[in-house]
Amino acid sequence: MLDPRLFRADPDFIRKQLSRRSFDFNSRYYAELEARRKDIQVKTQDLQNERNKRSKLIGQAKAKGEDIQPLLDQVQHMANQLKEAEMELSEIQAKMTGLMEGIPNILDGSVPDGKNEEANIEISRWGESPAFDFEAKDHVDLGARNKRMDFELGAKIAGARFIVLNGALARLQRALIQLMLDTHVSEHGYSETYVPFLVNADSLRGTGQLPKFEADLFKANEDPALYLIPTAEVPVTNMVRDVIIDAKDLPLKLVCHSPCFRSEAGAYGRDMRGMIRQHQFEKVELVQIVRPEESGRAHEELTEHAEVILKKLKLPYRKMLLCAGDTGFSSSKTYDLEVWLPGQGAYREISSCSNFKDFQARRLQARWRNPETGKPELVHTLNGSGLAAGRTLIAVMENYQDAQGQIHIPEALISYMGGIEVIE
Repeated sequence: MLDPRLFRADPDFIRKQLSRRSFDFNSRYYAELEARRKDIQVKTQDLQNERNKRSKLIGQAKAKGEDIQPLLDQVQHMANQLKEAEMELSEIQAKMTGLMEGIPNILDGSVPDGKNEEANIEISRWGESPAFDFEAKDHVDLGARNKRMDFELGAKIAGARFIVLNGALARLQRALIQLMLDTHVSEHGYSETYVPFLVNADSLRGTGQLPKFEADLFKANEDPALYLIPTAEVPVTNMVRDVIIDAKDLPLKLVCHSPCFRSEAGAYGRDMRGMIRQHQFEKVELVQIVRPEESGRAHEELTEHAEVILKKLKLPYRKMLLCAGDTGFSSSKTYDLEVWLPGQGAYREISSCSNFKDFQARRLQARWRNPETGKPELVHTLNGSGLAAGRTLIAVMENYQDAQGQIHIPEALISYMGGIEVIE
């Protein structure tokens, strides 16, 4: 959520900034609500003050033996007026909160203009795509052998966009997850955490999934409302909701492996073949909670941590800076890492690393105590995939295939695979 003071001080600035996202901010409507809020708030305060004065007069009149009924009637009338004013104020504040919750984050100045992914900027590229002397198969054809990758069984058990992994491929995905966790904990200084896979509405509101993206969630329970997590970002970031963090404990660097559940409501017809876009998938998530002045550097660092996994696996990839129109709702700046998939002959996203600045922290009331002022201030939050396990599995399968359809295990994974070097 953006700072309400920005809207009061310069709503035209907000409107211009949000227009970069093609978001139409109705500054006139907001100004009308704000003016009405001020009027009702002043009226409420005046009524409260007047009621308190009349209440004191009742005590004085009673002590003098005077008739207090007129004063009692006046106080009761004011109490009714005050109740009506407080209800109106509450309604206006709810409308303003609802309006604010639907407004995306302001973009960092380094984010390029553009309406869609075609305007994203390539920052760097690493590794060489494999030069096969045969026609590369995609992961679907490679995994279909011996039903190691069984889409039909997944559909039978649950429905479309679910999968069953068997045998060596199930082990390969587990090996990838273990490599990621070990690297981020041992080499990058993250603390591993385990979190619930169901979260309440407050948690999703805190990180920005609610109310705007409810259609993309799987709701598991009505009363109380519980949702399956779309990413471990939600429960991990909510660990600091309504918390004032001691300055010495920053930065917080947390890594978490979890399943992720997404309805993909807005992705009808996209990536229907294979594992690219599933309702359930595995991911290792990186989350950092930092001081505001450190978030820019932390964003570069977190992205590099995700890149290390791709380099260990010797998977060719490129780093993309997302343009204004492709940057997510809560993010101020996002890098996407896109891995080369020979079976598709294209780069595909495997990690998205974002700096949210204080957008999530304001919703979460996640703060740190500044030792210079002694006062609580909002932290900055960041997260990124380190990496998406399913897509990494796909990348290994397609980049390490041979002419016979065998999959050779990257050197970094052989010990995690119990010495297996080839999936026959």
